[in-house]
Amino acid sequence: MLRVEKILFNYAERLQGTEDFPVVGWQIQSDRNHVIQKSWRLQVSEDAGFAEPVYDSQRVESAQSQHIHLREIALMPSRRYFVRVKISDNDGECSEWSQAAEFVSGLPAECWQGKFISAEEPADKVISKGTLLRNQLHLAKLEDIASVFVHASALGIYQLYCNGRKVGNDELTPGWTSYDHQLLYQTYDLTPLVKAGDNVLGASIGAGWYKGDMSFNRYRNYYGERTAFICQVVINYKDGTRQLWGTDEHWQSSYSPVLFSEIYDGEIYDARLEQPGWNMAEFDAGKWRAVSVIDADLTVLRAQGDATVQQIETIAPVSFFTTPKGERVIDFGQNLTGWVAFSVKGRAGDKVVLRHFEVLDAQGNVYLANLRSAKQRIEYTLKGAAEEHYHPRFTFQGFRYVKIESWPGEFSLSQVTAVVIHSQMRQTGEFVCSNPDLNQLHHNILWGLKGNFVDVPTDCPQRDERLGWTGDAQIFCRTASYLMQTRNFFAKWLADLRYDQTPEGAVPHVVPDILTGKSDNDLNLANGGTVAAAAWADAAVINPWTMYLMYGDRETLRQQYASMKGWVDFMRNHAVDNQWRYKLQFGDWVALDAREGSYFGATPDDLICMAYFALSTLLFAKAAKALGEEDDYQHYFALHQAIVESFQREFFTATGRLAVRTQTAHILALYFNLVPEAYRAKTVAGLMELLAEHDGHLVTGFVGTPYFCHALSENGQVDAAWQLLLKDDFPSWLYQVKAGATTIWEHWDGVKPDGTMWSPDMNSFNHYAYGAIGEWLYRAAAGINTREDEPGFKHSILRPLPGGGLEWLKARYSSVYGDICVHWQQEAQTVTLEVDIPANTRSTLILDGAQTLLDANGIAFAPMDGGYSAEVGSGHYRAIFQRENR
Repeated sequence: MLRVEKILFNYAERLQGTEDFPVVGWQIQSDRNHVIQKSWRLQVSEDAGFAEPVYDSQRVESAQSQHIHLREIALMPSRRYFVRVKISDNDGECSEWSQAAEFVSGLPAECWQGKFISAEEPADKVISKGTLLRNQLHLAKLEDIASVFVHASALGIYQLYCNGRKVGNDELTPGWTSYDHQLLYQTYDLTPLVKAGDNVLGASIGAGWYKGDMSFNRYRNYYGERTAFICQVVINYKDGTRQLWGTDEHWQSSYSPVLFSEIYDGEIYDARLEQPGWNMAEFDAGKWRAVSVIDADLTVLRAQGDATVQQIETIAPVSFFTTPKGERVIDFGQNLTGWVAFSVKGRAGDKVVLRHFEVLDAQGNVYLANLRSAKQRIEYTLKGAAEEHYHPRFTFQGFRYVKIESWPGEFSLSQVTAVVIHSQMRQTGEFVCSNPDLNQLHHNILWGLKGNFVDVPTDCPQRDERLGWTGDAQIFCRTASYLMQTRNFFAKWLADLRYDQTPEGAVPHVVPDILTGKSDNDLNLANGGTVAAAAWADAAVINPWTMYLMYGDRETLRQQYASMKGWVDFMRNHAVDNQWRYKLQFGDWVALDAREGSYFGATPDDLICMAYFALSTLLFAKAAKALGEEDDYQHYFALHQAIVESFQREFFTATGRLAVRTQTAHILALYFNLVPEAYRAKTVAGLMELLAEHDGHLVTGFVGTPYFCHALSENGQVDAAWQLLLKDDFPSWLYQVKAGATTIWEHWDGVKPDGTMWSPDMNSFNHYAYGAIGEWLYRAAAGINTREDEPGFKHSILRPLPGGGLEWLKARYSSVYGDICVHWQQEAQTVTLEVDIPANTRSTLILDGAQTLLDANGIAFAPMDGGYSAEVGSGHYRAIFQRENR
């Protein structure tokens, strides 16, 4: 049995709107081992039956089943395309045609005829009231129509309706971008929603990120002072003709029942102001007013085909209780990002008022201090109907608990549910083991991603911040990419990083950048201190390289190549003897070895700047090689070697000791390969000494923590890595688990052992950075890794590290080629390992620490330093071996 099971477009299963023919790939299923694709044939058609394909590759002799670029196919805008594939393998078997996969093409900027229109007046720049827009479209005969598509975007946030029904499943569209450089538009199929006769298209608009009150500096109107909406409807007729219709001066407008809506502060909605049927043809819009046409740049419109924010799941409440202070509180049992949907009955004018928050204080009362100025408040005024249903639409909250400040009548848990929102991404990672605390840790890491990947990789989803901090995104990028398919999510964000980068190459601390020029009231960020921090700005290089490793994605490398080079050159241009620093540096942020009252860890900024200079230069050199830029590869690889030599001169003594005695300094030196090989053992010993000085606990911050277990396990200290991971008293990952956390905290002691809180000015309980340990769970504990020269797991390296007293561990990573599964069990020194490797890939299987092979299952293992290894093709394999005592 050989078949093509799944076709991917731009690494995703769903693509609604693309201006270029997408990168195509497919997954292969077979019931045999060692399957390699020998040939493929791909057809593209505008009809599902492929009666007249617009493209036929014919038979292509190739093993390539991913990263297929068909640049010769020019897409017609606003069309549906179908793709199917058939293949043959190395055993001579041929598959049938795959099931057809489909995508919809977008609308290039030069094809837009719609105009940006607004219901707001210039005076509205100081308010965040919702508005409504509508217009009527007449369609004569549906039987003549092949398809109807709409492309839409907004300066603000929009929800689109057709004949009274919401269009699509997206929320918070068009999301948050560097609006002056790229404004995303979404593409939807209106074909099943339109009818013969009069049709109404309507849009509900909110302030959102565009003109709302944003950042901890609390400035308004970062990008503009008036919301606006644009759409273009394309009606494709069966005779090949098309009709265009979109936003213009003939649309009508009104204010909506949304009296106030802000990202941080919530929403105020008065249901008495609803206009039933406003988005349907029968509605009398005689009292509605004319719109204003806004002069806006259409050339910045870009298609968003994937990774839009959606309602992903719902969570029922687990309890309702009264605190010692008499506060009524709903507990949803999980810290999440989204909103509460509720049903309520009451009289006209009655109100529901909800406040969202993360934790209870030591006495069990509502704790709001860590929200800072964010209100996270929902106020709904009833219209007096039999039963009313509501959830906010232009805001979101980060919360586990909800305080009921007002509710008409008796409250019941059946009246509320929590709606989880985040960017739509396919979950690709699963991890479970015999240690329930580790399972909870993995759960917390995953929910940290869910809570913060809301269009941009935010630092936290609850307080007056929610910014795309580059350091957090860089630290967590590879963990995130094991957990979910993040390629399109990060590609979109990296484009904003590229746009917001300074001409000199400096990368902002947050992307999109709303701090530069708006931080005069912040002591640290004032005077230009909003760009070029080591380990933060390095997201410009590390994140595209991670996309290449995890997905084999050369396209993002190409798109970001100049940005990557710009950042490395910025560091070089500010360096003397390869040492650099620039204005504000965060260092090993919130490390526990910081001075009392400081957020800045004890590891010197000079060391961190130089270490990341070395890392980013090396990764950029590798990117140059991957793209065939040989001159750049040679130049920047030589620069990397020079930086390493300078680092060694600066930070290693003549006797081989690392001069900086911090855990993070030793971790970076080891993990970034900055240690002279002759001094490696001494550096490892130094790290072990520093670990012992803290009774086996870490005292690292954002910079050192992600690599701690890697630095240990890659240098002969696997048991120490497991011991560090499994610590469950303060400070440790499992301390948070034992304290009842359901997400990752910003601080090791967000809640202290005595129940008191860390400083409320910066104490998020959903802050994914320390969740970067998830990479070690997948890449080391489960051993699922990829080779740099055959990325995207075309050639995987499976080298699990059993330990920690675990009886068993199972992990799955769904690569672009298919599922890679690892299952190990250990009893005493005997390990049973089972692996699954997807078709059309191969793997290096390494039995770490194996001393005696008990059952090789026919695999030709060869001895190697530290165990046994074998090269295997696709399929299922099992090996049993005896490990050496460690």
